[in-house]
Amino acid sequence: MQATFRQTASGSGQSRAEERPLGRAIRRGMLNRCPACGEGRLFRSFLKPVDACTVCGEEMLHHRADDLPPYLVITIVGHFVLAGYMATDLLLPFSTWMHLAIWVPVTIISAIFLMQPVKGGVIGLQWALRMHGFGGHADTPADDLPSREANE
Repeated sequence: MQATFRQTASGSGQSRAEERPLGRAIRRGMLNRCPACGEGRLFRSFLKPVDACTVCGEEMLHHRADDLPPYLVITIVGHFVLAGYMATDLLLPFSTWMHLAIWVPVTIISAIFLMQPVKGGVIGLQWALRMHGFGGHADTPADDLPSREANE
């Protein structure tokens, strides 16, 4: 657990664990802001996070937001597009081609639009839960398997 020096209102300092509220960290990440300070930018390009925050210096290079953001985007977009398709199909007599002309672009545009905020939210989640190096310790496997030489 990483301890920080925090100044109180009376002017005396105390050592205590750094607070990392989960909701605030996810919200800051979704707004393309550093989950630690909320001021610095989280992404230097569309989906490439910065190595460290330019304002507070918090390192972002050890995040592991690999496959979770696309899975979440697929789930979110799939639910909205399917509900929209079903509602439209019940109300209007569109042909298959008309549905394709409407819902394929909606699906693609909304998936692209949601990818960066969702990835930022996942990075904020990992920061708040001190996962993957954000807690000041390196990741270690949950189980250490013996080497092959030890078994022979």
